[in-house]
Amino acid sequence: MGSIRIKRIYQEPDPADGYRVLVDRLWPRGIKKEDAHIDLWLKDVGPSDGLRKEFGHDPKKFDDFAQAYRKELQQSDAVQVLIDAAGEHDSMTLLFGAKDEEHNQAVVLNAYLNARLST
Repeated sequence: MGSIRIKRIYQEPDPADGYRVLVDRLWPRGIKKEDAHIDLWLKDVGPSDGLRKEFGHDPKKFDDFAQAYRKELQQSDAVQVLIDAAGEHDSMTLLFGAKDEEHNQAVVLNAYLNARLST
């Protein structure tokens, strides 16, 4: 299994990114699809619209959001796609569009995947 990391999609692509997966349900503003340099857009692994709107990128709501999102991930078939990809690639980068690099779904998803892969 390779390493998994997270990165804003607005940052320059790097060969060290490896397999690049956009994990946002919505396409990031201002990014042309041909300029995104992604290998996969896995919309279904992103938080539900209701959960995303409830969170609203408010850091004060992050802990509740993370708990609810982990519950969604437990029911998501898309998680297995990422687990399989992690086994097939030396490195994988989960891409997200949020400005806050500490309080977003990719942080939760990365921790969730690493916990699943370490068992």
